[in-house]
Amino acid sequence: MSSGKRHLTILGGAAGALCLAAGLVTAPASAAPASAAPGCQVTYSVSSQWDNGFGANIAITNLGDPLTGWQLKWPFSAGQAVTQGWNATFSQSGSAVTAANAPYNGDLATGAVTTIGFNGSWSGSNPIPTSFTLNGIACTGSVTGSPSPSPSPSPTPTPTPAPTPSPLPPNPTGLAGWATQGGGTTGGGSASATTVTSASALTGAASGTGAAVIRVSGTISCSGMLRIGSNKTIIGNPGAAIVGCGLNVSNASNVIIRNLTFRNWDDDAINVQYSTRVWIDHNTLSNGYDGAIDIKRASDYVTVSWNRLYSHDKAMLLGHSDDNGAEDRGHLRVTYHHNWLDGTNQRNPRVRFGNPVHVYNNYYSNVRGYGVASTEGAGVLVEGNYFENVPDPYHLGEAASGPGTLVARNNHLTGSGSGQQGGSVASIPYSYSLDGASSVKSIVTSGAGAGKINL
Repeated sequence: MSSGKRHLTILGGAAGALCLAAGLVTAPASAAPASAAPGCQVTYSVSSQWDNGFGANIAITNLGDPLTGWQLKWPFSAGQAVTQGWNATFSQSGSAVTAANAPYNGDLATGAVTTIGFNGSWSGSNPIPTSFTLNGIACTGSVTGSPSPSPSPSPTPTPTPAPTPSPLPPNPTGLAGWATQGGGTTGGGSASATTVTSASALTGAASGTGAAVIRVSGTISCSGMLRIGSNKTIIGNPGAAIVGCGLNVSNASNVIIRNLTFRNWDDDAINVQYSTRVWIDHNTLSNGYDGAIDIKRASDYVTVSWNRLYSHDKAMLLGHSDDNGAEDRGHLRVTYHHNWLDGTNQRNPRVRFGNPVHVYNNYYSNVRGYGVASTEGAGVLVEGNYFENVPDPYHLGEAASGPGTLVARNNHLTGSGSGQQGGSVASIPYSYSLDGASSVKSIVTSGAGAGKINL
């Protein structure tokens, strides 16, 4: 992203933020429509910090009348910049940052709390912001702008000592890409978590359309495909694995699948069909029968991020068949970012009809067949990826499938072919932070796969 004004729209959840408290300040804030008595309190915490980067969470408590929309603003004092965020629409001009509510968290009842967060960059120092405004009114910690008595003074910030650093590498955990569109992807949201240890318990908890957060514990051995309903978050506890079968997201919407290991599946590991707003993140997949992550049949608004796929043939298919154009055109908008394709053979991804499909900041190592194929009128933007020992990194057409279009830019190729591109691709409608291609190998190998996030 260029310096100056930044726009990053992230509509997914912040599950998985690393918990390394480098600093904490409790500062008051205020917000409300003009007709409401505004007042709020803001807690800003640095959750993790690394060389030139950091993560932060912001809890906003509404102390005034109910709100139907809000904008939180604050200045950075040392040149920090927001690079990626979640649960809000972030923009920055110079030192001034604005975070506006997402479609799903604009309503705040009196006493309600909403939490947003972001990853940022810093250089030299990373002081904590000390002043906030909400809907244009300075934070005071009590109701302001109303006939009530003068607000009480702001409480003195209480420093919080930093805990022992986590062994996990810092990496972005917020949702980005196409799954932020169409209303965003929140899965089960804040529903109380249910832990499952068997295939029957998982399918039971994941049925229907009610919001649910489902934690998978241990190894679930099964066969076939386990159906996942709408408004579900499926999260693997440390070491969780699904062996012998896969997850079928069919005729569903608003689904999140994270932190699971899949192996030896007998159909697909993750199949998405007739479904929208799906986020597949930080999983490890290997040694299966058919597709590792297949998306097809008019599915839309999907992000596939930070997954590791290895020792497998057919990695990621997008689009069911060449005959499916009437159903798939205008859909199949998918983002693939920060995935590690390690010794896979083909479909990394193979794309039909979707336009634009965005493939950025992925690491391809020792791919035996081909990397990205754009076919049957698809439009694929391939940018900022690292191809190592990939003789055919990207091309047009595949087997009997006719060509699509493909634009390749800012990729790093070492020990790889030059690739084939042609035509134009529709513009990307969302904001995103692009890592330099030469850094992608180290970033992705340290952060992709199950077990690389705290949940």
